[in-house]
This record gives sequence, structure tokens and C-alpha cells, in this order.
Amino acid sequence: MTHRLFPVLYLLLGTLFGIILTKAEVISWFRIQEMFRFQAFHMYGIIGSAIAVAAVTRRLLPRRPALPTLCGENTPAADERTGRGARFWLGGAIFGLGWALTGACPGPLFILLGGGVTVMFAALLSALAGTWAYGNLRSRLPH
Repeated sequence: MTHRLFPVLYLLLGTLFGIILTKAEVISWFRIQEMFRFQAFHMYGIIGSAIAVAAVTRRLLPRRPALPTLCGENTPAADERTGRGARFWLGGAIFGLGWALTGACPGPLFILLGGGVTVMFAALLSALAGTWAYGNLRSRLPH
């Protein structure tokens, strides 16, 4: 497959992923609020399934310092040092607060925008601003 076809492949896979998330009601604000209010198992089942698939995949993938991308480039090895895990707890808490307030995590923001929920443009701009701020502050943050 030539490198020029990758953007088309990614667009098709992203569209299929968006359709699946929409049909599974993963992007539904009401489903997300049910989850955060502990009123329904729907989202916990989906998240639990994703964790199980990720755990199995992680065990089955060969242990190599870098996996090549589809273009053949090497990716850097992931830093698996966790220390006390405070950075993960803090990052998870910030992510969860944003998710609870907006009713969407970063991936579904694009699906919601594509579905005509234009208020999510503000959430997308906020996510981009947070990413930009982290990129600029990363060297001064404890890792």
C-alpha cells in the first residue's frame, strides 16, 4: 500500500469508528451522565471491555523497544516507570472532570461536531488549549 493511500484509509477507519461509537451510544451525553451518577452499567461495560482488550493485546504484542508505524518509521519506546503514580492519578482526575463537565472525551468531540453538536467546538478548543499549554510547560513539570 502506498503512503498516499494512508490518509484515505485513516479517514474511512475513523468514519467507521465514529459510526460504531454513535450506534453504541458511547457519545451520548445522557449515557455519560448516567455513568458518572452510577445509574447505569452501559458505559462501564464498554470501558471494561476496552481495558480487557488492551490488556490482552499488550500481553500478545512482542516486547520490543520500538514498534514500526505503517509507514515503517520507528516509534519511541513507552516510558513504563510509574513512580508513586501521582501523575497518572492527577492526569486521570483532570481528564475525568473535563469529561464529566462536557459530556465528551477527546475522540467523540469530533464525532459530535460531525453530528451537528456545534457547542462541542468550545470543548475542542479547550482541549487544544490544554494540549498546547502542556506542550509548552512539559519541560518544567515533574515527570
